[in-house]
Amino acid sequence: MYRKDLKMVTDAFRHWSGMMEFRRNRARCKRYCYGDQWGDPVMVDGHRMREEHYIRSQGSEPLKNNLIRRLVKQVLGLYRSESGTWRADCGSKKATQTMNALLQRAGDTNCMDELGARALEEFLISGFVVQRKTFGWRQGRCGSWTDNVSPDSFIIDARMADCRGWDAELVGEIHDLRFDAVCQEFARDAADVKLLADIYDIGDYDSRLHRAYADFGIPFHRMDDFLRPSAADLCRVYELWYRRRTPGYICHDRVAGRLSWLPAASPAVLATPMEGERVWTTAEEWRYCYLSPFGDVLAEGVTPYAHGSHPYVFKAYPFIDGEIHSFVADVIDQQRYTNRLITLYDWVMRSSAKGVLLVPEECIPEGYSIEDVAADWARFNGVIPVKTRNGAQLPQQVSANAVNIGIHELLQTQLYFMEDISGVTGALQGKTDNARTSGTLYEQQTHNATLSQLDLLDSFRHFIKDGLDKEVSNIQQMVPLETIREFLEEGEIEAFRTADFSLQQVGVK
Repeated sequence: MYRKDLKMVTDAFRHWSGMMEFRRNRARCKRYCYGDQWGDPVMVDGHRMREEHYIRSQGSEPLKNNLIRRLVKQVLGLYRSESGTWRADCGSKKATQTMNALLQRAGDTNCMDELGARALEEFLISGFVVQRKTFGWRQGRCGSWTDNVSPDSFIIDARMADCRGWDAELVGEIHDLRFDAVCQEFARDAADVKLLADIYDIGDYDSRLHRAYADFGIPFHRMDDFLRPSAADLCRVYELWYRRRTPGYICHDRVAGRLSWLPAASPAVLATPMEGERVWTTAEEWRYCYLSPFGDVLAEGVTPYAHGSHPYVFKAYPFIDGEIHSFVADVIDQQRYTNRLITLYDWVMRSSAKGVLLVPEECIPEGYSIEDVAADWARFNGVIPVKTRNGAQLPQQVSANAVNIGIHELLQTQLYFMEDISGVTGALQGKTDNARTSGTLYEQQTHNATLSQLDLLDSFRHFIKDGLDKEVSNIQQMVPLETIREFLEEGEIEAFRTADFSLQQVGVK
């Protein structure tokens, strides 16, 4: 039997609910970036509908010119063209070469160039990016693995305020897995498979959830999105990592000449008789647990990683007072106004007379209808009979230009605002004001345009470095001996395991 911990699930739900507004904003920014730009809801006569449906109900067509996507692609291109290579160094030549070779192997296996670009795209759209760094067996090999995590399925401490994420007390992820994958991960024998089958039996899923959470004061319908998997044939598992503080002592080891922390119940602490050689304190410890929606603890334990933390790296931008504001969100208003101007311009053009034929009724001969006139007018080499007696006027075609109400000027202003607010100016897009612009001036304009994206890209580079720090630690701790022996002699392995590596980016343009 698995023990129950419904409180941990409800705590995770409260933190997940704290990011509800962020998830709504992310969904809206993603819609605008990928072209669904008339999907905001509007109220019309008490009815809620999408903007595009309302515009079509008025006889117009909602047009758009997706400028946001162009800006995002430009920043992605800038990142790919200027990103260098990260190198590790510990002062030992052979250990440094070994670590860089293993990092290169891991980067090639994980397609890190592509993962990094997609992570940056998420960062531009939502302002929040998450990756997971693990080490283990996958795809027939043992190695270091990196996965991009959707912010929609990520759980993080809603009270976090540090832009570095150091004050997060809980992080985690929602997994929707097939039942065989759940059994592969958590079952140790046939009895465990039977228990898991009973937990994830969909026969009375809703009623069991309702009974389970009836005493927690949270209405079941409020947790519906959190408790239900994305598909009926999947099983939801919560992976949670939380920080706990354990009492212990900082002890002075006179033989080794160093300070170390030991748990309060450690025999080594009891063997330290002098009060002046130990100081009571608490130490932080990251633990993990995997839970079902019913609170069943499928697995739990202390972090297995030598870096002593969880496997996730994340970055929120700019995270002033805990707020997230994305690159795309800054230009949505300009995109909306541009779309409105284009739609209005189209309506004005369609409302103008273009090739209208005016036919006086008195000039139409007997036996010839106005429909015949229209048909002959549209036919190649058509002939229209006309009566001109009694001063009847001849048919004439009328074509009028649309009245200039300043739409073109307003549109140009919005395009300028789009570049000015985003920082992706014409120089960064390869445009010049005129053909006589000197090379030196153009180079300076391009450099200045790049500076406007420097803060955003440097924040993302810090995120990449944080991930590599954990990856280096995982490789040192968990890489198999047979892999290390490809590069090092037996006597050099321990020094590699304990080396203090630092990371530096090289080749940045």
